[in-house]
Amino acid sequence: MKEFVEFIAKHLVDSPDDVNIDVAETSENTVELSLKVGADDVGKVIGKQGKTAQAMRTLLTAIAAKNGKRAILKILD
Repeated sequence: MKEFVEFIAKHLVDSPDDVNIDVAETSENTVELSLKVGADDVGKVIGKQGKTAQAMRTLLTAIAAKNGKRAILKILD
């Protein structure tokens, strides 16, 4: 799951070296991913009206469901 989010984020931003993802298991079946990108790239990851972020969350939910887990994606400022 981490690799998937990292792949998408690196292809969306201008500075892929600034992409950082922290993974925390909040419970037995829940994984929380925190995505941090450069200050100039936050808007690119979120997209207009949050549509890019929502699409990433939808795909992440599908991948997590295949593994029997629940995933939460947080985009940090």
